[in-house]
Amino acid sequence: MGGTLIPLISIVGRSGSGKTTYLEKLLPELKARGLSVAAVKHYAHGFEMDHEGKDTWRLRRAGADHVLLAGPGAAGMIAGFEGEIDVYEAVSRYLPRCDLVITEGYKHGSAPKIELLRSAVGRELICDGPDQRLVAVITDYDELECDVPRFGLDDPSALADWLIAEFVEPARRTTRAELRVDGRRVELKPFVERMLAHGLSGMIEPLRGCDDGRSIELRVELAQKE
Repeated sequence: MGGTLIPLISIVGRSGSGKTTYLEKLLPELKARGLSVAAVKHYAHGFEMDHEGKDTWRLRRAGADHVLLAGPGAAGMIAGFEGEIDVYEAVSRYLPRCDLVITEGYKHGSAPKIELLRSAVGRELICDGPDQRLVAVITDYDELECDVPRFGLDDPSALADWLIAEFVEPARRTTRAELRVDGRRVELKPFVERMLAHGLSGMIEPLRGCDDGRSIELRVELAQKE
């Protein structure tokens, strides 16, 4: 699952294959099962959600690196960075904790991918390499040969059940970490939590008598600053 404890799946496919339309059907199925789900839309050639003359544009132009839009019931952020950002880093930086993250796009990213192949648009997979992490296919093309699970275009319920069994439930059983400073719980970004949990357990496990431990408690007394 890359650098995050939150399971992340990328829905990929050719332009015009119907990825957004399919996600509009899949998301209600996941919500009906009680999951909190985040969606990420990838624009391969960049995008601009803020327009010249708008307040957000003026604030960015004045030098703000990030601009947060907040109002009743919703908030949005315009975050500045150089170049392309990896999908896992984007999720760790900007999304709150949830049960599942689904991206539309990122076909060249490092996340596990589900390809949507509509026969009217194409009949060959774009994720056909061994390093592209294809885990399932959504298709209406009966003659497609593949070594991963297949789901019909009209059956998002079956994919929702599979995602929970294969990604959400295993993530809920994974190693976790909690940090407290002077008794106060510190909210950790998912990638930081993963680094602490797996890094510390990896160092402790080889120690005599610690190989079958189920929990680790570590207390650090900081030296007084001069």
